[in-house]
Amino acid sequence: MILFVDMDEVFADTYNAHIVRYNEEFNENLTVMDCMGREVWQCVPEERQQSVHLHARTEGFFSDLEPIKDSKEVLKELSLKYDVFVASAAMQFPNSLIEKSDWLDQHYPFIHWKNRILCGSKHILNGDILIDDRSYNLENFNGRKILFTSPHNINTTGFERADNWLEIADKLL
Repeated sequence: MILFVDMDEVFADTYNAHIVRYNEEFNENLTVMDCMGREVWQCVPEERQQSVHLHARTEGFFSDLEPIKDSKEVLKELSLKYDVFVASAAMQFPNSLIEKSDWLDQHYPFIHWKNRILCGSKHILNGDILIDDRSYNLENFNGRKILFTSPHNINTTGFERADNWLEIADKLL
């Protein structure tokens, strides 16, 4: 079976990275709880929103991400049972192509470079399962759709949901 797994906010913690960078830049104390149900940029003053948008265009942003808890162990186990492909939107942020590939080499070396799809749109994916934090990526997928919980999507309904990687393990292993 083919399993596609999104990267950002599914096993690479971009959401908290935005908060950390924002707090460092503006000497603030924004927290995940302040942002529940919204994107980070929506939780800051309008005059600072552009700064948050530019994080993903900043060199090193994708290199410095933290892996999401339990994702390494569960993805390793999944890779023994499924044909696992990372399917991550990368074309919007050109720096992310090399940084995401290098980050995967460092943190998830068991995911071969041939199983990395760094794309612009995921509507072309054709497989059995897609795990993603964005409902618009799941909507047109023909297989099993699992919405991975991220602070921005806590109010999204209509999809099978997994709140963490241990729940993914329960569902798929």
